[in-house]
Amino acid sequence: MAIYFDKETKTFYLEGKSTTYAFYINNFGYAEHLYYGKRIHRDYIIYTRSEGVRSCIATAPGADNVSGQKSFHHMNPEISFFGTGDYREPTVHPRFASGDRLTTLLYAGHEILDEKPAISGMPSMRGGKTLVLHLYDEVKSFGADLYYTVFDDCDVIARRIVYYNDSGDTVKLDRAYSFAMSLPSGEYDMLSLHGGWACERQPERVPLHYGVASIDSKRATSSATLNPFMAILGRDTTESFGDAWSVSLIYSSSFVLKAEITSSGEALLLGGINDFDFEWQLGAGESFETPEVAIAYSADGIGGMSRALHDAMRDHLINEKYVKAPRPVLINNWEGTYFNFTKEKLCAIADAVAGTGIDTLVLDDGWFGKRDDDKSGLGDWFVNEKKLVGGLDGVIEHVHSVGMKFGLWFEPEMISEDSDIFRAHPEYAIGVPDRARCYSRHQFMMDLTNPEVRDYIVNSVNAILGKHKIDYVKWDYNRNVTEFFSLALDSELQSEFAHRYALGLYDICDRIVSANPDIFFEGCSGGGARFDPAILYYFPQVWTSDNSDAEERTRIQYGTSIAYPLSAMACHVSASPNHQVGRATRLATRGDIAHLGATGYELDTTVFTDDDRAAVKAQIEAYKKMERLVLEGDLYRIENPYTSNYFSFMIVSKDKSQAHLTCYRSLNHCNPAPHRVIMQGLDENKQYYIPELNLILHGSVLMSVGIVVNFGKGDFETKVYHLEEK
Repeated sequence: MAIYFDKETKTFYLEGKSTTYAFYINNFGYAEHLYYGKRIHRDYIIYTRSEGVRSCIATAPGADNVSGQKSFHHMNPEISFFGTGDYREPTVHPRFASGDRLTTLLYAGHEILDEKPAISGMPSMRGGKTLVLHLYDEVKSFGADLYYTVFDDCDVIARRIVYYNDSGDTVKLDRAYSFAMSLPSGEYDMLSLHGGWACERQPERVPLHYGVASIDSKRATSSATLNPFMAILGRDTTESFGDAWSVSLIYSSSFVLKAEITSSGEALLLGGINDFDFEWQLGAGESFETPEVAIAYSADGIGGMSRALHDAMRDHLINEKYVKAPRPVLINNWEGTYFNFTKEKLCAIADAVAGTGIDTLVLDDGWFGKRDDDKSGLGDWFVNEKKLVGGLDGVIEHVHSVGMKFGLWFEPEMISEDSDIFRAHPEYAIGVPDRARCYSRHQFMMDLTNPEVRDYIVNSVNAILGKHKIDYVKWDYNRNVTEFFSLALDSELQSEFAHRYALGLYDICDRIVSANPDIFFEGCSGGGARFDPAILYYFPQVWTSDNSDAEERTRIQYGTSIAYPLSAMACHVSASPNHQVGRATRLATRGDIAHLGATGYELDTTVFTDDDRAAVKAQIEAYKKMERLVLEGDLYRIENPYTSNYFSFMIVSKDKSQAHLTCYRSLNHCNPAPHRVIMQGLDENKQYYIPELNLILHGSVLMSVGIVVNFGKGDFETKVYHLEEK
């Protein structure tokens, strides 16, 4: 890990685990990108930049000379800006008091920090040597500090920008993105993750065209519709071969990521906070911090890029206390009872799995306020003792008595119209006066831009957590923002609402999580509608999807793994037939797919037979043997369920001494051809014992010859294989 500055050429070389990121300060003082890819020597590479201007191309301001690099149009930006002859997407768009929207941000110095500073009020990655590049507009007394952090243990660079106003007037930011980065001319594809409820993070790969391609959310959340992730791939890049760059935005509100192919064929990547319905008032002497992005590169295709992101999130973003610690193996009562539970029913659910290895009972929605369905009670965070006679403690004590921990569901950001808190404080709900609000799941949303609302939420939730012996919290979020208005904000600040909502969310997360350091928190959002890096900063795992069908989950978990580690995915064994799609699958299949994440169960265990209990116990014993791989291992996606009848994930330990392979076949066919699976990620010179085959084979054989998987009869079948170095 190193950051070098060549004073003679004014070139910066940022070196991570096996990558180089290079840019220089050109003769105009403009920060111009040179290279981001696999590690290279620190040679003079400025020769790659084109010179001169052409007809109809404006020169840089005041430079009426066609020799040399004279046009911002031909300079690959580390930050782009509007109105100076560069018509590409700008990174920042300020409006000054005069009405002038021009800015020219040029080099004003730099610092190299041994330790990465945190962002005020927002999640960010830990550690790493950091370059701070100071850029300044002398005319407008407006500046931008560009932060670059490199890590010695992963091929990821963290970037962000801080904008500041040194003038005596207010500057209005109509756009304030987090980064810009260029790629050389070439043919590229864009990979994004789209979806919806119960079908989150479906990969889509499309060719980039001249002009701008973008993905975004305007929902004040990262959303199930489009994840805040974008990858740019060489046209010939595959899962295991070729150049792959990606951007993961560490942010949970309205965002945009863009890829623009310019007239020269080069690509410009940029993005951050969505500038739709955005304006930020930057007062005299104030600064504005943008959310951080994690930018990854791999020469080993999409898989290598994913592994770089996984390492970065596990080692530098997710809570250090929990990220690699064994996870709770839980039974959640939701699909077992929905709202119809009693103390006796919950105790019976715990009794039915005591001794199987399930170690936590999570009580889901319906334990509080007046909450017998989803039409009332949200925001009233006090125990419904009519439903739970004697309160929570009776259930908790019983669960603890059978050797299990206890978890509890909250939806802190929501409020029901039929609730005590809404009747007392209708202004706590997001809405525009005199306009009817939109309902979603029969509920409104709390106005997190209001400090009084945040205090109410924090105090109410912490009171429950402080009063009872609770080991686990499931934090849900079941709708998106509508109305986008706060009674707590002045009229000229209403376009700051979406970002202020994110800051409010991070405030309550920080205050609740930090006040309860021994409680394990899981995120949820009507499934996986807010599965983003910023949420993982607070919650070590997120409920991947409300769709728990094993067949559907092969695709959901495949797509999610492109941007997120397996350890971040909460994956449950649910009832058969499945409650979402009605499909019947074997318990073994459901368990094998759920084991490719933080595993758990969500069904009515009181109907278990002795055989069911024995099967669950065996499943959990098998999961515990592979749990270390799920938490720390390298993932290889071997078969793609979007393009074939098969799905295969292989997880390999960092030292390549152990591995686990899960293979799945969707539909059986009569007289099928032998199905061969070629393994990946092993040490070709090591020998591995595979007990399921009673074979000892070299890694070179397994990665060239592979194995033949015999699924047997039936649809939706799995086979698992364990590999141990001999």
